[in-house]
Amino acid sequence: MTTEKLSIPQVYAWLAEISDPEIPAVSILDLGIVRDVILVDDGREVSVTITPTYSGCPAMDIISMQIRMALLGRGVAKVTVELQLAPAWTTDWITEEGKAKMLAYGIAPPQRRAQEALDLFEEEEIECPRCHSHHTEMVSQFGATSCKSMYRCLDCKEPFEHFKCH
Repeated sequence: MTTEKLSIPQVYAWLAEISDPEIPAVSILDLGIVRDVILVDDGREVSVTITPTYSGCPAMDIISMQIRMALLGRGVAKVTVELQLAPAWTTDWITEEGKAKMLAYGIAPPQRRAQEALDLFEEEEIECPRCHSHHTEMVSQFGATSCKSMYRCLDCKEPFEHFKCH
């Protein structure tokens, strides 16, 4: 462990370096899954609370391991990662910087607040992350992961994923 006293902002800075395993362009802080950081015993122990993007998300085991490795590798003696299911994670927790990183990576970020319901027969208008056209169509309700759907731009003809609101 370093001789400097560990601080919560330092732990958050280390966590900001951990990329989401499914969208490597965004950090776990960008996604808003880190809910709390607690220092115990003058920082020799750190407890990190995370909320999965959806119940049963397979990436949570990898993320927990990445958190442990990042903190243990910096001299923290004991790391505890707690899973918190309530309140349920929402796309509203994704930072604006995270949404911009998704867009630059080629994934259309959620474009509305999760609480805003669409009318019964209204389809969400998804902007192409490449050419920014709104002339797009859904190809599949599910993409590489269940939190994303597949779209195709009818202007530039490129396929892309959209991170669903929830």
